[in-house]
Amino acid sequence: MFWVISKQGSTAVAEQEETLVFRVPTEDDGKAIWNLINYPGVLDLLSSYSYFMWAKFFDQTSVVGETNEQIVGFYIGLHTTEYGPDTLFYLASCSDETQRQKGLASRMLQAILHRYAWRNIRYLEATVGTSNEAPEALFQKLSRDLKTAYHVTEFFTEDQFPGKGHEDERLFKIGPFQQV
Repeated sequence: MFWVISKQGSTAVAEQEETLVFRVPTEDDGKAIWNLINYPGVLDLLSSYSYFMWAKFFDQTSVVGETNEQIVGFYIGLHTTEYGPDTLFYLASCSDETQRQKGLASRMLQAILHRYAWRNIRYLEATVGTSNEAPEALFQKLSRDLKTAYHVTEFFTEDQFPGKGHEDERLFKIGPFQQV
């Protein structure tokens, strides 16, 4: 596997016969991101408008992964002093079912860290529902790969959400890590 990072923030990874490109999203990606979340039917689906806005205004802290010019995964994040100047917080992510168990999510996060290395980012945070086991495995693996700590704490309880049906959300945090 090799990484190629361009000045525009794109990263290409060639592995076997499939080439994955990790790049900064654009507002034109909003529809594909919405479709990717809508297909599995397991994630909270928001208005399509929100995905267009995230791709436009949080582009530098987000990433899309594509193969054959088709988006197969994404992370939408933000960098705000609310969580500390050295922390990236991830709001939403999804991988196409054809890419699961191939390390796509981990590679997308590492592509963002490579892009953000000059900003002294030392922590990644995300909230995850208690029944969603894949992110826990992802954060454990990423913390091992980056040789850093991994913590999980309660964040929002089911009682805090309106209506019924939303489970507790936990806060996942990895770091501090050295620049990658």
